Amino acid sequence: MSIADKLEILLSKANEDEALRNKLMDTRNCKEPLAEFCKIAVENGIDVSVMDIVNQGEEFYAEIKRSTNGGGENSPDLEFQNDEYAIFMMRLEHNSKK
Repeated sequence: MSIADKLEILLSKANEDEALRNKLMDTRNCKEPLAEFCKIAVENGIDVSVMDIVNQGEEFYAEIKRSTNGGGENSPDLEFQNDEYAIFMMRLEHNSKK
C-alpha cells in the first residue's frame, strides 16, 4: 500500500473520529510535528514513518520536474517540494469546516 493510500485511510478515520482529528491537528504545535503525527498514525493502525512522508513529497516533486519539457535542464524552476504533512493538515482542516 502506498503512503498516499495510507494517508487517505488516516484522513478518513480522522473525519469519523473527532478525538483523532483533534490529536492530529494538535501536532502542528509540537516541537517535532511530523514525528508526533507518525506516532499517532501508528497508534491508529496506519504504519507510516517520517521518512515515508518526506520521501512521498520528494518523489512527487521529482515526477513533476521529469514531466515538464523532458525534465533536467529544460524543466522550469520549481521552488517547492510537496509537503505531504502540510497537505494532509489542510485537507483535514477543510473537512472539519464542512
